Amino acid sequence: MSAIPFNPDIAKRFTGPSKGAGGIVDFLGFEITGAEPGKMQGRFEVRPDLLTGFGNMHGGVLSAFCDHLLGCVCYPAMQKGQWAATTEFKINLTAPVSKGEVTGEAEIVLMTRTMAVIRIDVRNEGRICAVAQGTCTIRDPKG
Repeated sequence: MSAIPFNPDIAKRFTGPSKGAGGIVDFLGFEITGAEPGKMQGRFEVRPDLLTGFGNMHGGVLSAFCDHLLGCVCYPAMQKGQWAATTEFKINLTAPVSKGEVTGEAEIVLMTRTMAVIRIDVRNEGRICAVAQGTCTIRDPKG
């Protein structure tokens, strides 16, 4: 893999709680905890309101977490003004989640001028609970 560009100032803007940005990221409590060239880490706490009637986390919450990391990891590697949008991803839910902390790491596998392929590993209390891979389209600003 060729070197992935990395803008630490952009990465810093993503790091930390969602800072009241609103939307699903705020509601679910996702937090970006770290970034380095081609990688980004995140976390959130399992809450009772995110569990199904069976006591396990709904797969949609884990999918939303993967989608969030999938897009965010691209921004420190893109040129100023570009934006990324998830065009597809798949997720393997490998273990139930019912309590504790969920952590994830997204890694850019391949990045070109117009797209990126990203892999995300998700853990609950240290155990792999989901693995995802997706593609983001990268666009230049309009104008």
